[in-house]
Amino acid sequence: MNKKNSIIILISVFIGILLLLANTKTKLQENINTFYQVYLNGEKIGIINKKEELYELIDNNQSSIKNEYSVKNVYPPTDLKIVPINSYVEVPNKVEDVYKLIEAKDDFTIKGYKVTIRGEDDAYTINVLKKEVFYDAAKRFVQAFLDQNEYEKYINNEQEEIVETGRIIKDMKFLENISIKEDYLSVNEKIYTEEQDLSHFLLFGSNPENEEYTVKVGDTIKSVSEDNKLSVEEFLIANANYKSENNLLRVGDKVNVTLIDPQLTFIYDLYEVYNQVDYYSKETKEDSSKNVGFSEITTRGQNGLIRFSETYTVTNGVRPQGAEPVVEEVLLDTINQVTTIGTRNPDPSVPINPVVIEGNWGWPTNKGYVITSPRGWRWGRLHAGIDISGAGNYNSPIYAAADGVVIYTYNGCPSKGGYLGNTCGGGLGNQIKIDHENGYTSRYGHMTSNIKVKVGDRVKKGQIIGYMGSSGDSSGTHLHYEVAYNNATFDPLELYR
Repeated sequence: MNKKNSIIILISVFIGILLLLANTKTKLQENINTFYQVYLNGEKIGIINKKEELYELIDNNQSSIKNEYSVKNVYPPTDLKIVPINSYVEVPNKVEDVYKLIEAKDDFTIKGYKVTIRGEDDAYTINVLKKEVFYDAAKRFVQAFLDQNEYEKYINNEQEEIVETGRIIKDMKFLENISIKEDYLSVNEKIYTEEQDLSHFLLFGSNPENEEYTVKVGDTIKSVSEDNKLSVEEFLIANANYKSENNLLRVGDKVNVTLIDPQLTFIYDLYEVYNQVDYYSKETKEDSSKNVGFSEITTRGQNGLIRFSETYTVTNGVRPQGAEPVVEEVLLDTINQVTTIGTRNPDPSVPINPVVIEGNWGWPTNKGYVITSPRGWRWGRLHAGIDISGAGNYNSPIYAAADGVVIYTYNGCPSKGGYLGNTCGGGLGNQIKIDHENGYTSRYGHMTSNIKVKVGDRVKKGQIIGYMGSSGDSSGTHLHYEVAYNNATFDPLELYR
């Protein structure tokens, strides 16, 4: 066989092999089937003919879920994946068997919305069936801290100009970043379907210790709040059907006295023009022509009235402790009350103690002050005094409210740098406590570190004892002024009325 014939034979054999292989591949391909591999949480749980059959089976067999949430369709778990594969398997798994495995191992889903709320330090997600559920609940949350009429006027751009006194909202927002996106929601997670349930969560948290109180004869909103460690404002937030502390309670009614724990931070900026009472001080005047034991009010006290304007931010219904008011007008002058007491002793051989005038108190700050927070319960803690701001603000003088002896001082906190949650000085920051030697004591908190007295010093009413700061648990420059009688605190304003 010559060389040429050998080459022809080799080529013919090679072509024959290729044709044989091509024919074999074609026959093999004719036997390959397309199936669907089902994965649940990354684990293979079966192979099925058609993925549509599994989807339809899930949707048709979950009527209870449809009825509970009033939805038309139910969907597979979020961690279910179905991938097409080519396989020689002649008998795939029954779709019913795969369905039962899914039902036993994971949760079915429905379409809804995930609301993600991101604060400075954390983030959490709320599931809602419809976007409107969150929108309406957020509106209820806002109206717990802001009068509905004011809210509507702001939203509709219908706020009225201030004539004498009043306030205008400049801006409002949530501090958190809130995003809403459509998603598949597991039916075994909490899904909010009603705005009332979601607004309750936003106000009280996920596991509030729900407490009710049954109204008794003589109860008022103020007394019920005080007895249950709530401020009046917190009571009104928890019981939206009452609009004012002057609303009457009906005997036998049940009211909510649960402590609020807001899950959002709603702020609004206010420009306000308001009248502030300027409380008069009480003074004594000695008269040597009158016998010891004589006491008479010779000048009646009169509280003044000052009109201020101020811009400030309210956070979840609470204004900042610091204030920067502008005096617009003095509407009524303040007249201090003067009590004349006798000092003459008709019989020098018999020692007689001078008369002690209870309530001989001076105001502890300069004029032009604003009371930014009254005495009362606040966030479950008793705010045992009043917060006074303005009056020249940072580094303005603080005066002893009455004669006495300094029994406690603390000046180990930074003068500024106060922030909520700071426990320096037990939260009151730099402070002074004075014993007035008649059962009364007074305390002055959040001062700068420049305290002018020391323990054991005898002070006179009106003497500078320190300066206004923002030390300790403070959201702005102010004075915490607290008075106690026989170690029981009470509202200091009672001394000036």
